[in-house]
Order: sequence, then C-alpha cells, then structure tokens
Amino acid sequence: MESVSNHWDVLRRAMVNTQLRARGIRDPRVLEAMEAIPRHEFLPPQERLRAYDDSPVAIGFGQTISQPYIVAYMSELLQVASDHKVLEVGSGCGYQTAILARLARQVFTIEIHAPLIEEAAARLESMGLTNIYYDLRNGCDGWPEFATFDRIIVTAGAAFIPQPLLGQLAITGRMIIPVEARRNEQVLKLVEKPDAFRIDIHDMIPVRFVPLVHKPEES
Repeated sequence: MESVSNHWDVLRRAMVNTQLRARGIRDPRVLEAMEAIPRHEFLPPQERLRAYDDSPVAIGFGQTISQPYIVAYMSELLQVASDHKVLEVGSGCGYQTAILARLARQVFTIEIHAPLIEEAAARLESMGLTNIYYDLRNGCDGWPEFATFDRIIVTAGAAFIPQPLLGQLAITGRMIIPVEARRNEQVLKLVEKPDAFRIDIHDMIPVRFVPLVHKPEES
C-alpha cells in the first residue's frame, strides 16, 4: 500500500516540477497546494492512470477536470489570500475546489449537476477540508446570499460575463472567467474591481472549457 502511495506522490511531484514550475508558476502557496492535493482521487477509477498527465480528463456529465497547468495558472492569477472568501462557479469533481480550500478562508462552490456536487462534497469532506460550502444552482446567478466575495472563479466557458457575478464581486476583488471570443474560441479574462464605479477587464490566454450551463427555473 505504501509503494502505491509513493508512486502517486512521485507522479504528483513530477507534475508540479515539469508542468507548473517549468512553465512559470511561481506562487509558493499554489505550488504547495498542487503538490499536496491527490489529483488521482478526483478522477473516475478508469481514468486514474491519466491523473497527472498534461491534459484535461473527462469526469462524466459532459464535464472535465482541467489540465493541471490551467488549474495552477488560474489559481495563481486569482491571488487568493488566506483571509479571502472565494466563490467557485462549477464545482465539477472538486479538484479546483480543494486547491482553493488550501488557499482561502472560505470557499463557496456551486454546481448545476447534482451527482457531481454530491460526490465532490463527500470526497472533499473525507479529505478533512471543512471550509467549503456547497449548493446546487445556476452558475450565472452566483450565490447572492453570501455575497460579496473577495475572489470569484468560473470554471466553464461563458458567452459573456454575467452581471450578477460582477455585482457579487467585492471592491478590490478579482474574478477569473473563460469567455467566448469567437466561434469555437475562448479567452480567459481577468476582471478587477478597483472601486464601486469601475470594472477593468484584461484578456489573458486562449483556453478551452466546457460551456457554462444554465437550467431554466421550474414553473
């Protein structure tokens, strides 16, 4: 059993060194979190051998766990402090959630697929991550009951930046969100809110995320 655990540890350290440090990820807290969280535990059993590959992996329901570099890049760009309250739109399997939980004071994560968030919550709680709050809801709506948030991260591609998320971002806050640039292309946008009257938006890198899904309210 120890040799199996050591095998995963070796793969994870190699991932951090060759895929993250070698590509310019420098934030020591992000690197520590990526090395500490067992990515293989977030994948379906049949996909675990791909856990530390330099690529996204399908997790069901048309969703994926993002490429490790993208998780690290977005986490570093977010600049999460230990006293921050973070909103995550798109829990997925919970891997990005786990990284955020090691960086922030509180993480509020929302997901539209009930089986995914139920599995993610059970997995994260079993890992002893107790500073996470979960809800099943539309990502575009955010989580107004607990706003405002110091940081917001969206892990699915949006057609535009949802106004409710802008409203729930705290003054001096940062939001990371993939947005459609043109057909079949997305760009990762950094949104900054320096004061109550200004929103600054910066294009960062081209990305490819699954679409942000919005389910209509039941009548």
